[in-house]
Amino acid sequence: MSFTEQHPAFLKTTGGPDWLGELRNAGIARFAKLGFPTTRDENWRFTDVSPIRQTTFTPATPGACDVARLLQNSGCGDWPGHRLVFIDGVFTPAQSDVGTLPAGVRLGGLADMLAETPEALQPYLGTGAVVNGNSFTALNTGYIRDGAAILVPDNIDDSATINVWYISTGATANAVTQPRTLIVVGRNSNFTVTENYLGTGDACYFTNAVTEVMLAENAALDHTKMQLESETAYHIAAMHVHAARNSRFKSHAFTSGGAITRNTINAQLDGENIECTLNGLYLGRGRQLIDNHTCIEHAHPNCNSYEIYKGILDDKARGVFNGRIHVWQDAQKTDALQTNRALLLSDDARVNTKPELEIYADDVRCTHGATIGQLDEAGLFYLRSRGIDTKTARGILTYAFACEAVTDIESQPVRDTIEQFLIDRYRQL
Repeated sequence: MSFTEQHPAFLKTTGGPDWLGELRNAGIARFAKLGFPTTRDENWRFTDVSPIRQTTFTPATPGACDVARLLQNSGCGDWPGHRLVFIDGVFTPAQSDVGTLPAGVRLGGLADMLAETPEALQPYLGTGAVVNGNSFTALNTGYIRDGAAILVPDNIDDSATINVWYISTGATANAVTQPRTLIVVGRNSNFTVTENYLGTGDACYFTNAVTEVMLAENAALDHTKMQLESETAYHIAAMHVHAARNSRFKSHAFTSGGAITRNTINAQLDGENIECTLNGLYLGRGRQLIDNHTCIEHAHPNCNSYEIYKGILDDKARGVFNGRIHVWQDAQKTDALQTNRALLLSDDARVNTKPELEIYADDVRCTHGATIGQLDEAGLFYLRSRGIDTKTARGILTYAFACEAVTDIESQPVRDTIEQFLIDRYRQL
């Protein structure tokens, strides 16, 4: 059965207020009209999702998982802060540790909040993620059920990180999970959130995730996404950010899992004096396909955006980067910098890169650059001349290339985990 055909049964097993039902119905109706994208669609011409379209996926059934051991084996066992754990798409309080929260902060599973206080979510849920042009976002909206809900009131500054873990066990063959993450940060508040995806085993499954971020005036959010799912899984994700004046948003995306991965980030800078940073690092091998699409909308004057995406591809892996900066007519004094660099470790790896600047204001400073290449022969020669063998020298240069996209992560434990991952993978090439 298709996702559209499964939807009536899904509605019968879920409750919620009338407005949520209307949101779900609107999402699945839009998905039915759009269908799955094809390579004839400009935004998908380098990413063929026909393996997803041709597979019949069914809702995941939560399987057994030793979360503590999984996190420890992944190098994340000692991350401090609050912890929310979702196993196969379902919030698992027994494996979570919310801890002590500042007054007024709400943190938990979306399904529980929808059952208990849906009025607290109604002003936000579904308002940031636009379903008109993205069929996967529309599909996720049609199947909204659970995910992390983080509601931060005004004037809160908490140094503790909120760590969200979405774990897929593969207990159900061809299972699909559609987590919905909602992050709302009030005026003058400052928070740090990590959103992490892990898989156990080598089962084929499909994660279709949507994250909505809403920042009020003078709010700040540091967000890190780490995707370490099975390399036989499919991972499609979209993040929609709405930032008000004087707010600050930082995104760090680290991707190494998935047979097909698509990360989309849309950031709407809806006010003056906003600062937006989008950094990404993706690692591909085998026949993996990793696609990153970003769009930053500069709608008002005096806003800054900085973007650095790096990729390392080996074997027959493929990478895609499409970064768009749109400067509206009234957005004078815009300062936007975009950089995309890719390192190819084999002759068969390839990258398609497409930086875009669409500028309608005349008093701006906007630049972009894209480079694709192999390891520097001069650097290899230098290290070899110091007695370092070729494999180790290649590993050192690859690690150094990747680290630029990691050093800006504010959380030391997260940065340490990613750096250790890089060391383990590229110790010798």
